[in-house]
Amino acid sequence: MTFGLSAVVLLGLTGGGVDYARLAARRSQLQNAADAGVLAAGNYLKLAVSTSTAAKSIVVDTIQAQAVPRQESPYALRVDVADDKTSVAVTVDETVKLAFGGFVGVPTVKVAVRSKASVVGKMRLCLLTLDPLAPGAFELEKSAEVTALDCSLYSNSLSPRGMVGMDSAYARAQTICSSGGFDGARANFAPPPQTGCPPIQDPLKDRAPPPIGACSSIPSSANSNRDTSGNLVDQSATLDPGTYCGGLHITKNASVTLRAGTYVMKDGPLIVDKNAAMAGTDVAFYFTGDRAGLVFDKKTTVSLSAPTTGPMAGLLMMEDRTVSDPVDPTTAVLGDVLSPIAPTPPPLAATRPMRTYRIISDNARTMLGTLYLPAGRVVIDASKPVSDQSAYTVIVAQQVNLYQGPNLYLNANYDSTSVPVPKGVGPLSGKLLLSQ
Repeated sequence: MTFGLSAVVLLGLTGGGVDYARLAARRSQLQNAADAGVLAAGNYLKLAVSTSTAAKSIVVDTIQAQAVPRQESPYALRVDVADDKTSVAVTVDETVKLAFGGFVGVPTVKVAVRSKASVVGKMRLCLLTLDPLAPGAFELEKSAEVTALDCSLYSNSLSPRGMVGMDSAYARAQTICSSGGFDGARANFAPPPQTGCPPIQDPLKDRAPPPIGACSSIPSSANSNRDTSGNLVDQSATLDPGTYCGGLHITKNASVTLRAGTYVMKDGPLIVDKNAAMAGTDVAFYFTGDRAGLVFDKKTTVSLSAPTTGPMAGLLMMEDRTVSDPVDPTTAVLGDVLSPIAPTPPPLAATRPMRTYRIISDNARTMLGTLYLPAGRVVIDASKPVSDQSAYTVIVAQQVNLYQGPNLYLNANYDSTSVPVPKGVGPLSGKLLLSQ
């Protein structure tokens, strides 16, 4: 009898060590999952368009992915998001059944962990792709780079390959978030993308388009044949804002200065090619019609800054949100034997028709403002830095695809320019403080 009692006590003591190790491991797993959950939600809360409901879902999904609930004792989660969205906290309670605790009268033990992430400041978007389903909505190939150290890259695509990084391509940002997944080595992204992020609404959907007036003409001196009918500029000139029906083509070493205002490309593209240059301050472009779009060819110089006031304040480019049968503007210059442009690389997939906005220029270093192209595909296949001399650049587009070797800079030096940042994208960086 004495031996039997001693054996029970000994078994309880020995088993207690086993149970303690299991409890410690489970508590560590739950704590790590809770920390990861609030950090993921905290990064999401930095965005101006974040919601408390979506932040709570991020916490729950992250914890359940990293610490799978046990059927015999599912844990309870409580997530709290501050009304001003400056913090998110979670408490995880789990009752764990002990393997040997019954021998000493303790059959279960409650494990509780807590974690809180506090947002210091806000971080807003500098790149958002709106395509809801396509793989490669945000895609980088070959040696392409995106540098956005003080802001966020975000893809709304729910595809498991919503973000794609191939070859030696590299994207750097403060945070990178994909509503679906990402394809490519983790080395293609710094930091690695968060996945399963909630899709966010178009932050600029309420911006009204500019008025579209009667067709404007280029000055006769801007064309070597004094022909103004085709808006072909092959002589250096100063152009006025207006509606350019059929688009605008600047070519053959022409150096063009744009006066302040809005330039509407109606039913035709904006093309700059053959060593031409285009510069303008306080200017904006609006694209409408199936044939609208943009090509900045390789040997060109482009320097543009968005308006500081007026209906297009902060918007360097904007387009009509509807398009049915778009025409790639590259096809307008493909037939030039002396200066051929390679066909535009096709997207991996698309869920809707898209206009094409293609930047091949090796000297498009100032593009200050926001490119709002909700029905557009931005294609950058230059070999030199793009927009690196801009105080800030924001892109909101259906897709953004980079090829070859450009480095697209999305700077966030908002205080160094008078060009305003549209509400919903831009300005303040944010940090997270974690507490338990």
